[in-house]
Amino acid sequence: MRKVLRALLLSTAFAFSANAVVAAEPARKAEEPSFLERYTNAAQDVILQGLKLVGVRYRLGGNDEDSGLDCSGFVRLVFKDSIGASLPRTAREMSEVGQTVDTSQLKPGDLVFFNTMRRTFSHVGIYLGDNHFLHAPRTGAEVRVESMENSYWVQRYNGARRIIEGN
Repeated sequence: MRKVLRALLLSTAFAFSANAVVAAEPARKAEEPSFLERYTNAAQDVILQGLKLVGVRYRLGGNDEDSGLDCSGFVRLVFKDSIGASLPRTAREMSEVGQTVDTSQLKPGDLVFFNTMRRTFSHVGIYLGDNHFLHAPRTGAEVRVESMENSYWVQRYNGARRIIEGN
């Protein structure tokens, strides 16, 4: 009888310890990095700086928050203020900086380019993740977030470049 009782106690203890291991597993999942933590600090800084400018009005040739920003002025300001990077003035010139990135490999902080004026690389924005980007769209509009799945942007997409090292 004692042998049976001892075996029962051991098997019960084993069962509880096995459950303890399983119960500990969700705690490890809770330690997984958040959406922003998955990317470099530089990319986080770029995204956060860009989001601060949502609502700033568009102005052709604009370079500052107070008077307004065009698409490349917006991108230049965000990269300068967030990580100290100096980018060229036009979207076309920006399309020649950094590394080419396949659409399937886009990461937050990458530059995305579009043909909005019947010429390639005439518009630029900052990729946010989940097929969304941040940009200064056009006269009469403001800096905003848009979906790259919108048919307008799908038809005009030209490619992407990675500026942030290690992203």
